[in-house]
Amino acid sequence: MTDSPLRVVVAKPGLDGHDRGAKVVARALRDAGMEVVYTGLHQTPEQIVEAAIQEDADLVGLSVLSGAHMTLFAKVMELLKARDASDIVVFGGGIIPEADIPELEKIGVAKVFTPGATTTEIVAWVRGAVTPH
Repeated sequence: MTDSPLRVVVAKPGLDGHDRGAKVVARALRDAGMEVVYTGLHQTPEQIVEAAIQEDADLVGLSVLSGAHMTLFAKVMELLKARDASDIVVFGGGIIPEADIPELEKIGVAKVFTPGATTTEIVAWVRGAVTPH
């Protein structure tokens, strides 16, 4: 029996309209053999969590460039817990100050990639983050 490919939902929460980085990461994950669902721009935390559950995602990757990362990540984590889906690994990237990363990790965000992270680094981390089901 072979393992299923990892399933990753890549999302752009909030009002930020810049999604080039999210699309580059989504494509890199797909090219690495993962099943990727890109939810598109302006997603609410509720929409993102619903998509992750519906898609039976192993991971959710959030891209936040708007400065609202603390609020948006916290809401996604809270909703996953409320939906009994805390087993879905959440990671993210964007313009996130180094000082905020420990706070995000404290609420359960598994990894934060800052500008300059390579797609190779992201793919390798995602591969090691969970065991496919």
